[in-house]
Amino acid sequence: MLIGYVSDEYYVAMPNVQIEFQNETTSLEVRSRASGAVHANIEPGTYQVTLAQKGFGAKRLELTIEENWAPYHFRLMRDGLLGYAWPKCVRSGEKSEFRVHSDEAYKLSLWRYGFVKELAQPIGWFDEHGPRATVQITPDGDYTQTGVQWNRFGYASPHHRQFITAPTRSGLYYFHAKSESGKFFSFPWVVAPAKPTARIAVLASDITWNAYNNFGGRSNYIHPDTLPPTPTVNARLELRRYTDPDHINYDCQDYDALSFDRPEPINQIPENEEITSPIEGRAACHLAPAEWRLFGWLEREGFAYDLYAETQLHFGTCNLDDYNVLIISTHPEYWSSEMYYRVKKWVFERGGRLMYLGGNGLNCDVDFLDEQTCIYRNEDDRRLRASNGTLESRFHMRHESEANLLGVVYDPRGIMTAAPYQVVEADHWVFSGTGLHRGDIFGTACQHQRIPGGASGHETDKISASSPPNTQLLAKGNNAQDGGAEMVLHDTPKGGSVFSVGSITWPSSLLVDDHVSTITANVIRRFQD
Repeated sequence: MLIGYVSDEYYVAMPNVQIEFQNETTSLEVRSRASGAVHANIEPGTYQVTLAQKGFGAKRLELTIEENWAPYHFRLMRDGLLGYAWPKCVRSGEKSEFRVHSDEAYKLSLWRYGFVKELAQPIGWFDEHGPRATVQITPDGDYTQTGVQWNRFGYASPHHRQFITAPTRSGLYYFHAKSESGKFFSFPWVVAPAKPTARIAVLASDITWNAYNNFGGRSNYIHPDTLPPTPTVNARLELRRYTDPDHINYDCQDYDALSFDRPEPINQIPENEEITSPIEGRAACHLAPAEWRLFGWLEREGFAYDLYAETQLHFGTCNLDDYNVLIISTHPEYWSSEMYYRVKKWVFERGGRLMYLGGNGLNCDVDFLDEQTCIYRNEDDRRLRASNGTLESRFHMRHESEANLLGVVYDPRGIMTAAPYQVVEADHWVFSGTGLHRGDIFGTACQHQRIPGGASGHETDKISASSPPNTQLLAKGNNAQDGGAEMVLHDTPKGGSVFSVGSITWPSSLLVDDHVSTITANVIRRFQD
């Protein structure tokens, strides 16, 4: 009889796992097969099931097997060091619980990531009386929808609750966890101000972070609609992302939710990495580690700012009318329609100033089921492709093109290339103090190492039919296939303005390219007045 399947935290099949079934009449041990399948010759009934494999946390559960049994999905998690704060974004003075998984004793500290890493608070050493008691447990089944719910077991004592109060100063914080054998893991914590302290608000793109997080076996790119009935054995042979010759990743209307209640290994920053270090790795170049470069640059240049997470804008923690300038950066790909129209009204009706220092932004709609769960509304790629450009994005399919606000919209020309920009309107005030002339090149230096080449890159946005009529083209990236990012600016009748660079790699040039730095500073100074 097929009882179910056993897989790891990435929904990869686990062979040769010991599984023991016991009740009053039965005591049986089997091993999972190469596919992770668990077969056992047992009768329907309630069993205590124990699973164990070297290098993974063992598990014991009660399982009632019935007639017409649907395969059960057992989930195990490998030993190691991981963690996350919950909630992942708070206001100063509020508390989060740190949830750490470790197979050995570890030391925890809190650091603020600005232009320099500053120790905010040593937290201490953590171990337990029981063997391996700091090893966390994941639920069975698809916990990308429900969350991993760490600290659910074993943390009831008020003396052992793992809460920390957010510091007074807003910013990007990272917890540093280091085990006694030297393992290291860091995880982010966004601290917004208790009340506004600056004229500039900056958003950390936590909705995009969650979209790319495949912990548990799903992201918005791996099994975006739902987990398949069997765990993965070989990704290149099985996942539609790799097997579809047309590379249509989104081919349906309904997608299962993705929970924020999961660790984010994609956002880890190595212990000895400094803000001036090259940004290595695939994910780091467009998620929190790259955004850190913007926050640090703001501090280097003396611009005071309040940091919020995108989810705090959605749920009302960030009041736009408290600020003159809103900055979004790097890769803010996923926004709710509530966020989009709130910002658009602020810009067009109340004179807000928006700086879009990223690429492929506001491209897909998100619906929140609650404060920890959302659905990414991808729609059907085939409909987008068949529109011949009349539909400009996934967001456009449900609402309007984001170019109505940003002045630009992502298109695939130039994807996965990087290059400098070339000046188009040298007399414009954004170029003041740069010494640049029409046709000159700038943005040659960049910390972005996934796709080296310049400040216009990775994914880029351009002017479209939906851009406001007064959108000015200021500079354009020199990427191949006319794929360069288009730097634009447009003003609104009520005094609002939008400046867009249309490039994921722009923030990674701020600290290392003087022209990129000067242009960005010029816009901030003009906008915050």
